[in-house]
Amino acid sequence: MVFDHNGHLEPKVAKLSLKDGSTNKIPPLIPRSQRKASNPATEPPPRTPLLPDPPTLTSLTAVLPARRVLSPGDHEKFLQSSANQLVQAWIFGLCDSVHGKSVTDVQDASQSSTIQNVNKILGVIENLLHEYPPLDTGSRFGNPIFRAFHRAVAERAVPMHIELFGLEQSMAEEVAAYLQNCLGSEERLDYGSGHELNFALWLLCLNRLNMLQQAEFPMIALNVFPRYWKLMRKIQSTYYLEPAGSHGVWGLDDYQFLPFLIGASQLVDHPYITPRAIHSNVVLDEEGDKYLYLDQVRWVDSVKTVKGIRWHSPMLDDISSAKSWQKVEDGMKKMFVKEILGKLPIMQHFLFGSLIRAAEGMGQLDAETLRLQAERMQHVKERGHEPDYWGDCCGIKVPSTVAAGEEMRKRLGTAGGLRPIPFD
Repeated sequence: MVFDHNGHLEPKVAKLSLKDGSTNKIPPLIPRSQRKASNPATEPPPRTPLLPDPPTLTSLTAVLPARRVLSPGDHEKFLQSSANQLVQAWIFGLCDSVHGKSVTDVQDASQSSTIQNVNKILGVIENLLHEYPPLDTGSRFGNPIFRAFHRAVAERAVPMHIELFGLEQSMAEEVAAYLQNCLGSEERLDYGSGHELNFALWLLCLNRLNMLQQAEFPMIALNVFPRYWKLMRKIQSTYYLEPAGSHGVWGLDDYQFLPFLIGASQLVDHPYITPRAIHSNVVLDEEGDKYLYLDQVRWVDSVKTVKGIRWHSPMLDDISSAKSWQKVEDGMKKMFVKEILGKLPIMQHFLFGSLIRAAEGMGQLDAETLRLQAERMQHVKERGHEPDYWGDCCGIKVPSTVAAGEEMRKRLGTAGGLRPIPFD
């Protein structure tokens, strides 16, 4: 053994002789304590970009939003575009605005007419659930009556934008497209973080139209978003929407991401709630109505078919070992950039219009894209559904977690009752 002047073991480099007579060095074996390999956990979190001023309305020509991320090349252009910076400025700005704030801090605050109208639209959508009760299929997959519900929302969306926001027809159609797409896929009967992102983009469009101001960020994050998430819980429970691109237990949640991001921001520097508090039912019950992260953990735990976060959500369990909520928020911001904006399967559904502009050259239909489109149309014609081009985002049917829990409780007659622990 050879030691260096600091007393550390000096790695001995072996050589591997190749057939051509050359040699390749085998990487030295270095003690773990001395390794300095790059670690994603040590990368700095993304900064909050400056939110640009809204565009001059007289210079805008409404464009019906369309998909423009049609290839990996388009995705690279998006990642370098001002649209990417705009979305990060919007989402991270909302997060930064709620540091140290609870939901109850905005409960009695006055609401602008825009926020009142946004909540009014969500209320109209919620009331439509009663007009389209689900079919009793006994299946854990998406209920087909959701398509009728979705069409009913689409029929009302543009008129509501004209009436409540005073938008002219073409601009109302552009903004309403994001609202329609935030409820889930009418074709695939699924819902995921890409649809959730469309809700954030809907509100971003209202900001670009100078209807939502930066001073209202806490109200948007702690009043409007929770109203939307509760609506989506009702929709999931009613129509058993399948998770879009689910990672199963190795994801935060089959459906939502932003409650964890915004919720972690709320808890930064909290005097007594730590990340480990998610394992305490007492803390979840007493503080869950104030803090979005705790409320989402409480919801996830309530709908799973087994008991215990460490069993059904090991990723949440791992995160609970973080030293501080600042670490959790940093990690969530990095995850948002890499796992949502940085993933082609999600961004292929991203919509671009006049308010959220695509980069120049995005969405050009080259020969390969035209071939894929022709193949897709033929697939739809023959089999009645779209093929899966991008991995596990679409096409692989995964039963709804909410549905599995609901059906199990119906079968056992234990609504809200005991759930098994794995390996009982």
